[in-house]
Amino acid sequence: MTGAGLDVATDARSLEAARADKSGQRATGRPMALVRAHSVADVQQCLRIAHARGLPVVPRGAGTGLAGGAMGGAGRLVLDLAGLDRILEIDAADGIAVVEAGVLNGDLNDALAPLGLWYAPDPASRAICSIGGNIATNAGGLLCAKYGVTREAVLGLSIVLADGTLLRTGRRTVKGVAGYDLTALFTGSEGTLGVIVEATVRVRPLPPGAPVTVAAAFPDVEAAASACSAVTAARLAPSILELMGADAFSRVADFLGPDALAGTPAADVAPGESFVVAQCDGRGAAEEAAGVLAAFASHGGRVELTEDAATGERLLAIRRAFHGALEARGSVLIEDVSVPRSALPAMFRAIEAISARTGIPIPTIAHAGDGNLHPNFVVEGDEPDDAVWSAADELFRAALALGGTLTGEHGVGVLKRRWLADELGPEQVEWQRRIKSLFDPSGILNPDVMFEPGMS
Repeated sequence: MTGAGLDVATDARSLEAARADKSGQRATGRPMALVRAHSVADVQQCLRIAHARGLPVVPRGAGTGLAGGAMGGAGRLVLDLAGLDRILEIDAADGIAVVEAGVLNGDLNDALAPLGLWYAPDPASRAICSIGGNIATNAGGLLCAKYGVTREAVLGLSIVLADGTLLRTGRRTVKGVAGYDLTALFTGSEGTLGVIVEATVRVRPLPPGAPVTVAAAFPDVEAAASACSAVTAARLAPSILELMGADAFSRVADFLGPDALAGTPAADVAPGESFVVAQCDGRGAAEEAAGVLAAFASHGGRVELTEDAATGERLLAIRRAFHGALEARGSVLIEDVSVPRSALPAMFRAIEAISARTGIPIPTIAHAGDGNLHPNFVVEGDEPDDAVWSAADELFRAALALGGTLTGEHGVGVLKRRWLADELGPEQVEWQRRIKSLFDPSGILNPDVMFEPGMS
């Protein structure tokens, strides 16, 4: 592929990197080329050429996805949006920022902090993930229970459609109900309907005062899950409520070493115990934290409360180190299901039963405030084998049986597309397929993603 002014790479190193994301999976074969976009015009030109020639295009941001949604395989053209990295506007009075798709989540917050503002969506990869990628997957994170997933922060988008047309959706106002909500439609569409190039997002005042952190060790994961369900049932709304099963905590503790835990409640967690950390922020944080502490204690937790911000950050760093701890020891299939918050204990029971029956370790953490679990299958060898996928199938079906969903924040990508109809049903899948065809009639945008081959 050639195009005047386009930055096109075909070297082996660039193409090999574009085959994979953070899921640990790789696409089959190398893409034909990598186009590095540095402007919206570059994206339009690339898609016009691809549309005219019928070339499949894989939009790609920072490559931090966990569902295989941005992996370029054989015959694919990868459109790299990392170069669209400008913060175009911050309007403190109206509480909005306008950013290009390649702006990193952490960089936006670094720019907002001196103004007393912040962008609430908080994926674990916030330091290295892009806003465009967050929007494409409707990413979540530790703060979702109180502040919502990415969709709640997106007011408007600029999208390049498959034929190169630039479409603008949404508005700069907090409220607005004119017409169909195309902004919400494109949020979470995983690059299958168009390429997000710019976003108008809501920013918030930083919460006043220091957060209050509550940490607790529980004798087993079911007691920990029941305690977390009790917190939400009591209508308490901590900004963070994170649960680490015993195996998950043990692996992180081994990875970080005792110095990282010393001087925090995490240092006293005994083998076999599960660990929960909650954080309350804003006005009334101390009162709310006292309620969380009482809920934990009533379910058998050994509880500590701290108002020291540095200790709170150290406890959250332990939780955020989970994926790094697993990756350091070998291959892992990082999964993502959500269930109603009251069903958390039952879902943890199901995971433990699947692990015991199959012999596959499944260390699990959860954003317990919103019922989003991350079971991680420890893989023998480089990639999951049939036994791992069979265990994953059991796990997905268990989540659905409890009234849950296949994915709370990672997206469907290529890893979960075979189960999409099990959750949505054939009628809804058919209507989603029609929507895909409306925006991308030639089927060139991320054709491997979300839908099984032959469905898109």
